[in-house]
Amino acid sequence: MVGGAAVGGAVRGRLRPLLTEMGLLAVLFAFYKWGRTLIEQGPGQAMANAHLLWGFEREWLPSEVGFQHWALGWDHAALLANIYYVSVHFPGTALLLIWLYVRHRSSYARVRNELVALTAAGLVVHTMFPLAPPRLAGIGAVDTMLTVGPSAYPAAADGIANQYAAMPSLHIGWAILVAVAVVRVSRSRWRWVVALHAPLTVLVVVVTANHYWTDGIVAALLLAGAMALVSLAGRMRQAVNHAADAHESRGPGRPRGGPADREPRAARPVPPARDGHGDRVHDRGGDREGVPGADAPASDDLVLA
Repeated sequence: MVGGAAVGGAVRGRLRPLLTEMGLLAVLFAFYKWGRTLIEQGPGQAMANAHLLWGFEREWLPSEVGFQHWALGWDHAALLANIYYVSVHFPGTALLLIWLYVRHRSSYARVRNELVALTAAGLVVHTMFPLAPPRLAGIGAVDTMLTVGPSAYPAAADGIANQYAAMPSLHIGWAILVAVAVVRVSRSRWRWVVALHAPLTVLVVVVTANHYWTDGIVAALLLAGAMALVSLAGRMRQAVNHAADAHESRGPGRPRGGPADREPRAARPVPPARDGHGDRVHDRGGDREGVPGADAPASDDLVLA
């Protein structure tokens, strides 16, 4: 009984931070969705921007409408694309974060911060450039969600969903982040299967007429900027932490170059291990080469599917 209670307490102790983290991210996502409704400016400007973008794209990119009509010639293409659009976007991203938190804790904060930065940047672009999606722009695209279903925008959500925020496509932005994160962290051969989520999402958002090619290009550029910003912030934080660790290792009141600096290396305190962003590492995913808390071995390190 005592042993069972101890194990249960340990499990609850490990789950509580994960549930807290997931809850905070869910609140942030809800705030993003709410923010999209606040910035809705009606269809007028969004339709004008759609026709402007459509004319610009025809100079450089293939027609989304032509590609959609070709794809819809395949049986069940619309239904499968709709299901993928509605069912994979948010759950897939949530599974990535849970997997990183449980199995690769040292990489979790970086990906989480990249996701938050990308989503915030997307909200800014929604405000600056409202855009009607192809299915609402009157350019000949078929609204597959309306004609076949299921729909990400049911009639009951008309008052709480801004459908004129196609630029950028966070479906594509999040999908690229999932692919990059898994390839960056995992060593499993299955990581390349997960990476297919990104190009597949690009095709899905065009087949469902929810986005233009340019929406995906802008999302990719915003993600690159978010990654660069998070990396820069991590290096700055790491530099500050290294300076603090060096000061700690000398001890209070010991000037540089004093006796403490001439002690043998083994006698000096060892600074705490930190990840690439300056956070202290507390991983418990498994031991590797006798080092407690390292990520679990690569042979079974991918549980996403």
